[in-house]
Amino acid sequence: MQSELIVFVDEDGQPTGETGPKLESHTDKTRLHLAFSCYIFRKRDNKFLVTQRALSKKVWPGVWTNSVCGHPMPGEAMEDAIRRRAKFELGIGQLDDIRCVLPKYRYMTPPYNGIIENEFCPVFVAYADEESTPNPDEVEAHKWLEWREYVHMLEEQQDIMSYWAKDQYKQLKTLEPFASLA
Repeated sequence: MQSELIVFVDEDGQPTGETGPKLESHTDKTRLHLAFSCYIFRKRDNKFLVTQRALSKKVWPGVWTNSVCGHPMPGEAMEDAIRRRAKFELGIGQLDDIRCVLPKYRYMTPPYNGIIENEFCPVFVAYADEESTPNPDEVEAHKWLEWREYVHMLEEQQDIMSYWAKDQYKQLKTLEPFASLA
């Protein structure tokens, strides 16, 4: 089986033409690469899907975070990558109204188990009607929450939340749909 590749980018998020194997590229000197974060809301009640990363994950195992994160493959449209990862990680086959809310989000984590995340990571919102049936290799646990419950987790239980979830919230809280759900 061929290793999944990540796309290396410059500071503006433009591909450099170079790629690297996903797992081997995440080290204590991770190069800037393209990624995405997506916040999935359930259409019928506007609850948000929060996930706990599988304990077996190499990068940030066991932390709670937004619905789905990932890396587009070389030449893959971001929306296609979001759909692919939502299906693979969450078992959600249909996402609607995918839209980018933070097109230029970028972050670098402090070392976590010897690994630094260094990502140009646009942030998206999407909507789903179906329930999640997570892949246990990717997701340890999941739950649908009111947005304000998730905010409470971010503010009161910071030690169990992903670095990027806490960092993204600083910008998301003033944007729609997040501001009207608080």
